[in-house]
Amino acid sequence: MRITEIAYTADGRDMRGTLYAGEGSGKRPAVLVCHEGPGLDGHARGYAERLANLGYVAFALDYHGGGKPLTDRAEMMARFQALMAAPDRIVALGQAGLDVLLAQPEADSARTAAIGFCFGGTMAFHLARAGVPLKAAVGFHAGLATTAPAKEGAITAKVLALIGVDDPIIPAAQRDAFIAEMTAANADWQLHLYGGVQHSFTNPGAVTAHIPGIVYDAAAEKRSWQATLNLFDEVFA
Repeated sequence: MRITEIAYTADGRDMRGTLYAGEGSGKRPAVLVCHEGPGLDGHARGYAERLANLGYVAFALDYHGGGKPLTDRAEMMARFQALMAAPDRIVALGQAGLDVLLAQPEADSARTAAIGFCFGGTMAFHLARAGVPLKAAVGFHAGLATTAPAKEGAITAKVLALIGVDDPIIPAAQRDAFIAEMTAANADWQLHLYGGVQHSFTNPGAVTAHIPGIVYDAAAEKRSWQATLNLFDEVFA
């Protein structure tokens, strides 16, 4: 396994992402991994490593800077509010990470995908909305709202949203708006709902946040991961 920290610049910040590439030579599908709201940590890196072990090359990008989580929740929320008001910045942050990934000798630029968690999933969906040529865009407990809905025919990626029904951050109205948006855009999309499941269900460390509605769920994590692998088998065949 080759694990490399890579420094790059995006959104006027010094970013530090982590690349994971398994043994072997030749081109392979490339997956961009976009971290949860607090910042790049072992959760996103762990998923990137899982992907590398399965034969992909994966890059866990950084969208806050410094390659580490923000410790001030107010600072984090202010940053999100500014980004959500400027979706082009979200796309630029994701594209910067994708550029790093596709610059790697193992990366097959014709077989790429983006996955993300929480706001990272929002970022993956914004890349798809912008028409970035991905094969798949996957969001785990991702915010689905946007101020820049996809235009008809713009989305080339197959879209997979994985959401807990009881997630207080992503209410039913937001899911309904996403369904309407994806349908109007004529996208190839799926929305998987997990009963009794809340936000951050993929992250075993979620309990440490001590925030209502932030709850790990082992069954939902397993099911959502399998759904993602099934989609990758389809799009990368």
